[in-house]
Amino acid sequence: MPMIVAEELDVAWEDVIVEQAGLKTSWFERQVAGGSESIRTTWDALRMAGATARQMLLMAAAAAWKVDESELSVANGIITNKKGETLSFGQVAAAAAVLEVPEEVTLKEIKDFKIIGTGRTNVDLQNIITGKPLFGIDTKIDGMQYAVVLRAPAFGQKIVSVDDSATRKVNGVNDVIQFSDEFGDKVAVLANSTWAAMKGKKALITSWKEDSPFESTAFHDERLLGFFDGKPQKVARKDGDITKAFEEADKVIEQVYSSPFLPHSCMEPMNFYANVTAEKAELLGPIQTPQWTQGRVAAQLGWLNNEMNEDEKAAALEKVKIDMTRMGGGFGRRLYGDFALEAAQLSQIAKTPIQVIFSREDDMTAGTYRPAIKYKIRAAIKDNKITGYHLSESSINSNMYGRLPNNFPAGAIENYQVDNNNLKSNITTGAWRAPYTNFLAYAEQSFIDEVAKELGVDEVELRIKLLEQAKPAFEVHKAAEEKYKEDETALAEAKKSLPPTGNYEPDRMIGVIKLVQEKSNWGKVESDISQGISVYFSHNTYVAEVANVKMENGKPVIDKVIAAIDCGIVVNPLGAKNQAEGGIIDGIGHAMYGDFTFEKGLPSANNFHEYRLIRMSEVPKIDIHFVKSNIHPTGLGEPTLPPAGGAVANAMAKATGERMYQQPFVKASEILG
Repeated sequence: MPMIVAEELDVAWEDVIVEQAGLKTSWFERQVAGGSESIRTTWDALRMAGATARQMLLMAAAAAWKVDESELSVANGIITNKKGETLSFGQVAAAAAVLEVPEEVTLKEIKDFKIIGTGRTNVDLQNIITGKPLFGIDTKIDGMQYAVVLRAPAFGQKIVSVDDSATRKVNGVNDVIQFSDEFGDKVAVLANSTWAAMKGKKALITSWKEDSPFESTAFHDERLLGFFDGKPQKVARKDGDITKAFEEADKVIEQVYSSPFLPHSCMEPMNFYANVTAEKAELLGPIQTPQWTQGRVAAQLGWLNNEMNEDEKAAALEKVKIDMTRMGGGFGRRLYGDFALEAAQLSQIAKTPIQVIFSREDDMTAGTYRPAIKYKIRAAIKDNKITGYHLSESSINSNMYGRLPNNFPAGAIENYQVDNNNLKSNITTGAWRAPYTNFLAYAEQSFIDEVAKELGVDEVELRIKLLEQAKPAFEVHKAAEEKYKEDETALAEAKKSLPPTGNYEPDRMIGVIKLVQEKSNWGKVESDISQGISVYFSHNTYVAEVANVKMENGKPVIDKVIAAIDCGIVVNPLGAKNQAEGGIIDGIGHAMYGDFTFEKGLPSANNFHEYRLIRMSEVPKIDIHFVKSNIHPTGLGEPTLPPAGGAVANAMAKATGERMYQQPFVKASEILG
């Protein structure tokens, strides 16, 4: 993000210092790190900020020299006039700051970029590798106490009694506080160190009783599968006549795909600092949603309610200050801010500064997991063509959102339907890196490979053929959007008579398929390599991946993954490669090994000795290729994860003859298990 500002400002990157700002909603309305939207939603704003500042600095220099701005040039933070005289930005900054902000400025031509498109290392890299206190868990403030919180051992429990006599005898423990919030009953141990707080927590003697029914994975599986036998709760999209397509089919292909709950497993466990007084609340820590958290903290402390007018609400929010540290992993878990609310609540009760710290066991068992989901997919085949496609979803606590029902192959098949079914659970769930698509992509891309085999066609060619079928409708919609771009009402009316289309650009999707086909040497590799392909559009980015699998000692081993990515302009190729590789490794690791079950409300794992993550030695070689583009940049934190599982599953199916319908693969496959 600073690279974008620096580019338009026309300064040397070596002169740029980047500091983490606190929450300030007047700067930008979307103060969120999530959904792979940080660059996509700020691209224009950050360019305008840099260009506007540059223009004001030029205006100040022109006034000092009493010349027209058009006579000046600027490079690397130095302004030069026709006489060759120079002024640095620093010399005119004070004068520029008091000028009227220009309403219109000229942005650079993409061809003139000097910083954007070049690889730059993380601005905090040296501080990270030398162990400087950058992360929330490093927070140490005079007078601060550490708080470790005991939560219900099983989902569906409430507290009956607490005996804290042994805890209070632990050296360094200062207090024990019982409290409750929207997530249930809790007990906090406050101490001078994390060691004392954790030791004190272990010494607590508590009893709990059932508050809502205990749930187990066997119950979830039964209920989720049961949804597929009845009428769907919601039809999210319906094109053509799906019933007729299946009635007239020569053949129907049908499969069910299953995924488990997953914890987020951030390297840095959840933590947050809060100092609450009667007048204000100061909070500090790693958070993806500072703006939302500010409002929730203000409400929790009793300072904000819906009865207030706008001025009163603004004043209440002003009392809550949130500053941010670096995050040791987010992946959606730090969207929810429950740990920040705990810190604020405890600080208010104890009347002292508090840092709440989760142990790894707390982090893994306290909830907000990726929901367990099942997908049932059917394809109707007539005259060796796909004439119908029916995707049914059964999910815990929520369903695929927004435009996901319009993802590929929507718009490519005349008769197409997506159904949603939802099972309410007391196990808390939320966004997990690439929500829904992290598993949906694997299910659909595995299924398309199976259909290709049934049709006797190359799996790459089938995908391209479907995308070619989607192009006419997409082009008609694109023309309508251009024609009625100034009239949303007319556009909505015009679209009613247009053929259904997907939310993706077929040509861009074909582009990444052909690029990965070329870079992976598709179909022309050594005889001992089995290749699988997967392509997906998520977070406005197109990714195609090919996995190369070899058999070693009777077991399939992932040797290499090749990825082609169209994310528009690549701002920082080094950072982009890092993001892409990380997403692929994450996708492979959780598809292969990630498993998390429940028995009577109790999680099956509470630390990494019980929860399997991918090992360093299991990470394949990864080859990343970006499509050269002048289109505005899109997301990259998540889009490479969804296709990874499908590419691996499809390659393994060729290598072993065994197709997997369940994640993790080690649980679904006798060969891998």
